[in-house]
Amino acid sequence: MRTLVRGGMVVSMDPAVGNLPQGDLLIEDGRIAAIAADVDPADSEVVDARGKIVMPGFVDTHRHTWQTAFRGIGANWTFREYGVAMHGTFRPHYRPEDVYLGNLLGRIEALSSGVTTMLDWFHCSDRPENADAAIQALRDAPGHSVFCYGAGFADDSIATEVKRVRSQLPDEGMALGLRGPQLTSLDTTADDVALARELGLRVSVHVHAATGWPSGERPIADMRDRGLLDDRTTFVHGNGISDDQVAMMADAGCSVSISPDVELKMGFGWPETGRMLAAGIRPSLSVDDCPSAGGDMFATMRTAFSVQRGLNGGLTARDFVEFATVDGARTCGLDARTGSLSVGKDADFILLDAEDLTVFPVTDPIGTIVSAGHPGLVDSVFIAGKPVKRNGRLLDVDLPALRTRLLESRARVAAAAGVPLDGSWAPTASAPRR
Repeated sequence: MRTLVRGGMVVSMDPAVGNLPQGDLLIEDGRIAAIAADVDPADSEVVDARGKIVMPGFVDTHRHTWQTAFRGIGANWTFREYGVAMHGTFRPHYRPEDVYLGNLLGRIEALSSGVTTMLDWFHCSDRPENADAAIQALRDAPGHSVFCYGAGFADDSIATEVKRVRSQLPDEGMALGLRGPQLTSLDTTADDVALARELGLRVSVHVHAATGWPSGERPIADMRDRGLLDDRTTFVHGNGISDDQVAMMADAGCSVSISPDVELKMGFGWPETGRMLAAGIRPSLSVDDCPSAGGDMFATMRTAFSVQRGLNGGLTARDFVEFATVDGARTCGLDARTGSLSVGKDADFILLDAEDLTVFPVTDPIGTIVSAGHPGLVDSVFIAGKPVKRNGRLLDVDLPALRTRLLESRARVAAAAGVPLDGSWAPTASAPRR
């Protein structure tokens, strides 16, 4: 099957292709077969992309999708309050159905706003059925998803459960979320890394200075000294890491996922895009959690861009589109398949409405995407060449039914937790962290 996306403003994110003021994208069997100013449309279904920006879909490298039902409730939370609320108050009352609906609606929302690949950092793994429900939701939602199994905060062995989950997922469909060194001992971290290497999994680990270092003041150095760093390691956030430890990460080939909105509002510190890039690490971007922040990559790029320009002015809009596309794909180990419009890669791309009055007239597509882009521009989303959103509407998704089920789930969890949903509740430090 051949599809020709014709006449759009092509932003390829591939240096060999560049940007085309007007160009065509040919798709065959789910992959990109040609990109040029003019491609022969013979035997092709033609998608009219005139008045549209054609670009690779976004890659979100870290999102706690199970929390979608409580979107916006944590706008004013500190990091401590977030932990008390989501992990100490709500999480114990989550059933598999609640996990499923949160993951499904969260993944569909991300897809609708242009996120074609997402790493779901799942830490509601209180029971095996929760993990199974999360995985099923990712399967039921269109788009490429990586299930990152997070084992919570205890030092118990997770090998049996991780191996069980691993057997359900393809090689590139799973990662392991490390519990330490910030939340558990370094010995537990070493056990988890050994397990990930045995199973061929990438690892992702939260690390930032806001909560201190229970396992020592130099967690990256400690991991390096025990041989726990390599090019399959992603550090989430990284705020406050000393320069020499950032250099250790770069030397080992580690990647970084930066969540600028959450990092700023929860007091982690300045997003570290510029410092990571200066050390030789191409950062990626992520939403983190929707109770506290919006779920789209346009806002994520704009926050990170504005902060970095305010700090030293050293980066450009193109850098941040790269962070949100090809660098995100690299962080997930998927850069050979997605992240840019390149011949041979999966046809994961989006069409943005360049005639919307919020961006018209588009003079510099990349500058427009970063400075003025928003989810309302996402006209179409294609996954491996298949349309899953067209003309601003998701295809084959019964949103009214899913909305009703999610509202019921939210009401049940909130009632079980004793939390009113009128905006009056604020978590307190007296509640248990877990």
